[in-house]
Amino acid sequence: MNLDQKLYTLKYTPDNESHLNPDQSKCKNCVSRNCTYICPAGVYEWNEEKQELIINFENCLECGACRIACEHKCIDWRYPKGTKGVTFKQG
Repeated sequence: MNLDQKLYTLKYTPDNESHLNPDQSKCKNCVSRNCTYICPAGVYEWNEEKQELIINFENCLECGACRIACEHKCIDWRYPKGTKGVTFKQG
């Protein structure tokens, strides 16, 4: 089973607000933008036109790779509230 097939088996219950809050001013000065390619779910995208990081938080797998990979340590990362977020199924 490849990664895309595994991601398809996940159940998400997204919250209305993001549990991922990067410091956008630090993101503007970031050269590597590690978060945009380290995330297995493609949560982060850099918008060159607006010079901002787009966060698709509803796809987050809660693995924490982004906060480890961020060279400026600017991602305020928390688990989603209560019953929100990802549910992993056995299969």
